Amino acid sequence: QVQLVESGGGLVQAGGSLRLSCAASGTIFSIDVMAWYRQAPGKQRELVASIDSGGSTNYADSVKGRFTISRDNAKNTVYLQMNSLKPEETAVYYCYANVYSSTWYSNNYWGQGTQVTVSS
Repeated sequence: QVQLVESGGGLVQAGGSLRLSCAASGTIFSIDVMAWYRQAPGKQRELVASIDSGGSTNYADSVKGRFTISRDNAKNTVYLQMNSLKPEETAVYYCYANVYSSTWYSNNYWGQGTQVTVSS
């Protein structure tokens, strides 16, 4: 089994910054894609950014140039640096990881979510 534990959420003023972290633990052989999603009240969960094991990244158009995703493979941890935050980005942010527990078996895991509130 694998657990993803997020941290770093909180309350910030518009234009401010936050850094989210997500650490994976448990039976881990390797981790392929790690990503951050968010879900605002009444809206569907959406992809914010993703990063693969080689470091290739992908961002939602709305966050390009303001958010940076990175990972530390030795620590099985993914980060999301969020700058110039906007009130409409208030949401629960979820960590996602595709984890291999052996050379041939992988599964998808989600964190419990961390609240990010951006005040105007």
